[in-house]
Amino acid sequence: MKIFIGTDHAGFELKEKLKVYLTELGLGYEVVDKGAFSFNKDDDYPDFIKPVAEAVAGQKGSFGIILGGSGQGEAMSANRASGVRAAVFYGEAVAEGAVDADGKKSNDSYEIVKLARMHNDANILSLSSRFLSEDQAKFATEIFLKTKFSGDERHIRRIKKLG
Repeated sequence: MKIFIGTDHAGFELKEKLKVYLTELGLGYEVVDKGAFSFNKDDDYPDFIKPVAEAVAGQKGSFGIILGGSGQGEAMSANRASGVRAAVFYGEAVAEGAVDADGKKSNDSYEIVKLARMHNDANILSLSSRFLSEDQAKFATEIFLKTKFSGDERHIRRIKKLG
């Protein structure tokens, strides 16, 4: 099983730290870096995100971690690949009235990561390097990788409608 990781200049430093963390986490994944391979303030995120998305789409059971300034453009780029379901995580902000998977009120800002996996079988996590600390990014990544898809028929049905 592989984790493909990629970013532009905005997430370069955090990507390098996450690569080490993912290896040390001991979950048995091979980490494959799709770039950027050096800091270049003029690079463009699609050049690094598209290869991650294509790799994840082409290898069942693999995951992707993508990073950028906001994570939004990166998720938009990744979600253009058929079979990719990229979810964005910003950090500590929690929507008022948020509920967890059991329908209970939750103050856990990481619940969105859990739900993206449990309900949407997200296979790429898009992280915002401008809104997350290193520890928050690491924790969100660990939750993402350890949370299993529920396999509920209603979620499978909905995912199939995505194409």
